[in-house]
Amino acid sequence: MPAPPRVVIADDQELVRTGFRLILTARGIDVVAEARDGAEAVSAVRRTRPDVALLDIRMPVLDGLAAARQILAEAPATRVIMLTTFDLDHYVYSALSLGASGFLLKDVTSEHLANAVRLVTTGDALLAPSITRRLVERFAERAPAPAPHPDLAPLTPREREVLTLLGGGLSNAELARHLTLSEATVKTHVARIFAKLGLRDRAQAVVLAYESGLVIPDR
Repeated sequence: MPAPPRVVIADDQELVRTGFRLILTARGIDVVAEARDGAEAVSAVRRTRPDVALLDIRMPVLDGLAAARQILAEAPATRVIMLTTFDLDHYVYSALSLGASGFLLKDVTSEHLANAVRLVTTGDALLAPSITRRLVERFAERAPAPAPHPDLAPLTPREREVLTLLGGGLSNAELARHLTLSEATVKTHVARIFAKLGLRDRAQAVVLAYESGLVIPDR
């Protein structure tokens, strides 16, 4: 059996931290540290090197976005999930751009919380591509027209096509049907895109597809 995921919880509300800890430990997930602010969260991750960091967006001393930036830079193996009260918080878009694996609302169900932690430890994105797409559209449409992204240069024409479709919210199965390929071949293309562009997961791929101009927000 694989080792249980190791988690750091960071939130300035003690009741939230306690509730999440009780939920996760009851489901066999190891909460290795808790933090009251972003600075404590960064220190906790440095000390414990968890699989997942659950970070509240709005925290004192160092907010969740700044903490996520440091954690993702210093501990790239740690997956970050942002906690927020609002599902279209503009900080979440910034966190996804940095490499966070998704976000959860604080009123998440116990089952969804535990499943989310386990999901991101497998290297997958927490958000369904369509949900990520709606979030990205909400904020990307406010930005000026993007210039061609230099990081796309290593991609083959087929890989650019796959990235464009990823940005449109297609799953691997949908990509396979659209491109008349096997799912195994699609997974290979997706893995190569991630490796060439230094992407952590599908959420970050969707953000890049919009920011590079491959996908234009619906008006």
